[in-house]
Formats: sequence, structure tokens, C-alpha cells
Amino acid sequence: MVRWKKIVLGVGVGIVLVTIVWVSIYLQTKGVIAVQTDKVKRQDLTSLVTASGEIRPKTYTNVLAEGFGKVIEIAVKEGDVVRQGDLLLRVESTQPAAEVEAQQAAVASAEAAVRSAEANSRNAQAELVRARADFERARFDWERAQQLFEDQLISRQEYDARKAAFESAQAAVQASEARQAQTSAELQRARAQLEQARAVLLRVRDQLRKTTYTAPISGVVTYISVRVGENVVPGIQNSPGSYLMTISDMSVVTAEVKVDETDIVNVRVGQPAEVKIDAIPDRVFQGRVSEVGTQAVLRTSGLATTQTTSSTQEAKDFKVVITLLDPPEHLRPGLSTTAKIITAERKNVLSIPLQALAVRTRKELEQAAQEAPERSVALAAARSETPGNDPAKEEIQGVFVVRDGRAVFVPVKTGITGITEIEITEGLQEGDEIITGSYRVLRTLRPGARVKVDNTPPAPAEAA
Repeated sequence: MVRWKKIVLGVGVGIVLVTIVWVSIYLQTKGVIAVQTDKVKRQDLTSLVTASGEIRPKTYTNVLAEGFGKVIEIAVKEGDVVRQGDLLLRVESTQPAAEVEAQQAAVASAEAAVRSAEANSRNAQAELVRARADFERARFDWERAQQLFEDQLISRQEYDARKAAFESAQAAVQASEARQAQTSAELQRARAQLEQARAVLLRVRDQLRKTTYTAPISGVVTYISVRVGENVVPGIQNSPGSYLMTISDMSVVTAEVKVDETDIVNVRVGQPAEVKIDAIPDRVFQGRVSEVGTQAVLRTSGLATTQTTSSTQEAKDFKVVITLLDPPEHLRPGLSTTAKIITAERKNVLSIPLQALAVRTRKELEQAAQEAPERSVALAAARSETPGNDPAKEEIQGVFVVRDGRAVFVPVKTGITGITEIEITEGLQEGDEIITGSYRVLRTLRPGARVKVDNTPPAPAEAA
């Protein structure tokens, strides 16, 4: 019986000791938060802007219809290489050709009329010269007759005859002058009619020329949209003419991508870029930014914001053109691409994982500093007194550093952002142990909280 009591007493003492140990451990670990940490380290950072788009030649032209007609011949096919001036296609030209011939005849008739008017003008000029000479002779006879009549050396009859001859010569001069003016006017009219006929001939020749389409640039025929026998029409007012084909100069190839409005401020002409083409997935092509758009484009419609009549909160993009440095042969316009533009690079800089950044209000940090001024927060950020804003609500960016088993909030200043890391320019030292997770812990972690480091990989269910 004594032995049994001893056994019971020993078990009871053991239970009490276990309970005391458990309570002690519980009290020591109560309020301790498990966190994941990493070290502040130096490394090279590259800031990237990723955008998608398509392959486009730097120079291309869409051939549009310039007149009415039926396509009777297509001299090229897609993929053909053409030089500037090579024949592309022909449109029915019977009526324009007939109009050219008729107008050529009209020009020839107008030229003959000009020659006739010039001859008449020269004849009228000669008649005027002769009439003036006859007038001078008659005037001299009339002046002598007046003197002789006063001296009573000629009869009244001869005097009257010389007077009549003078007046007749004077009238003949006036008639010749009128005739000369008339022929000059006819000559001017004939010349004007000739110019008009030549202008009409130029117009109908242009209409005939527009029935034969030649290559405006050298390049590759990348698309043909018409067939022999189809009718084409020219553009009217704001409506473009029938689309015939596209010629692309593939000597300089670009990737035209759309960059989000939040990233466009970091993109500059001349920045290097890496371009991947979906049709060639195993290669990465190098390029440089050659053009940065200045007009925002609506993401859904593709229209510029200046083309819309109402304001919208829709997401916007900006066009960026990247010139490929070594494009492959037989590259086709329209292929989908993804570009990574390198906007900044830093060598051997302090960096931390992006998820380590946290934001707290100044009020939260000041309260934590009052509760435990020696270990809760390093409030190094200057107070920003902005008129109209509550300083207590000012948000301060920083990270939690593990010091003596507690989370100390340290305000930091950042630089460029890499893929998963961000540059730290002020606030931390190399080797500092910072809290990087979990996200749920960082979202609610208070400055000065007791923490324990647990960097074991999370279970799959927990990670999900």
C-alpha cells in the first residue's frame, strides 16, 4: 500500500512539473510572432519595363485606289521584292485613253488657232504701219495745199481733194489700229484656249496614269487585298479609297509596343531592349528605343485621347517603337512580340526583396515609440508639414529590422526597382536582418513586436 502511494505521489509530482514547464514556455512565447527574414545585400539591379506589341517595318505604304475602274492585271504576288517604279497592277483604261486622244486633238487645234491668230496679228500690224505712212504723206500734201491755197497758186477743187485725202488717210489709220487691237485680243484668246486645252490634257493624262499603279517605294509586297475583275473606287472626303496592297521596306524592322501610362515616364529614346517574337520563341533579339509616343491611346479602342469627345477613366497606353539591331530574314509584319526595355541599371547597390517594404502612418510610429522608445521604432523620417494635410496620417515607407528579438521599423529611401528586388539608398546597412514575410504578418505587424525567425519553407497548402 505504501508503494502504491509513492507511485501516485511521483506521478502527481511529474504532472505538476510538466505543467509548470509548459506554463513557463507558454508565458515566454506568448505574443511572439513567427516571421521570415532575409539579409540586406549588395547586387546588380536592372529596372525593366515590359510591353507587348507587334513587328512593323519602319517604312511601309498602303497602296490605295486613285480612280474608278476594274482591275484587269495584277503584276505581283505576296512576297515579291519590288523596286520603286515597278509595275504593280493595272485598271481598265479605255475611257481615260480615249479622253487623252481627244484632248490631244483639241490641243493641236488650239495650237493651230494660235498660229492663225499670230498671222492675223502680224498682218494687222503691217496694215497699221502702211496706213500710218499713207497718213503722213497725206498730211504733208494737205499742209502744202493750205499754203498754196492761201497764195492762190492752186484751185479750190485741188485744195478740197487734198483735204479729203488727208481725212481718208486719218480714218484708215484709226481703222488699222482697231483691227490691230482686235487681232491682238483674238491672239490672247487663242493662247488662253491653248493653255486651257493643255491643262485639260494634263488632267486626263493624270487620270490615265492612275490606271497603272507602280511601287512608290522599294520593298516587299506583304499583302494584296484585291483580285482581277474587282472594281475599285477612289477616296471621297473622309472616306479612304479602296485598299489595294501593302509594300513594306524590311531593311529596318521595328517592334511597336504599347507601354502602360505608369511606366512611360521611365522610357527614353536610346534605351536598350530585349525583344522576343512569339513565332521565334528560342531567340532573343536586341534593339534600342527609337521613338516614344507623346499621345495617350485608349487600351480597348486604340483611339488617341484627342479623338474622343468625352473624358474617360479607361486605362491608357503610349506607343513605343524599338528598332531591332539584327533582325532575321523573312520576318513578317504583324508578328506578336514582347519587349523588355531596360530603363535603368545599378551596379553593386544595397537591395532588399520587394515584399519587405511596408507602410505605416506617422501616428502609429509615434505611438509605438512612446510605448517602447528604446526598441520599437527608428523614426528617422522628417516631418512633412503640408498645408491642408493631417501630419498624423502621413504614410512612411520602411522595413522591419530584427533587433534583440523585436521588429524595429526603419524608414528607408528607395531607388530603382528590379524584377524582385528594390534598391535602398538610405536607412539600412549591408547585413541587416529584415523581415520579408509572410504577407499577412507584414500587413499587421506592429513596431516593437516580439518575433522569432522561422525560415523553413511553408507547406504547400499554407503557401497556396
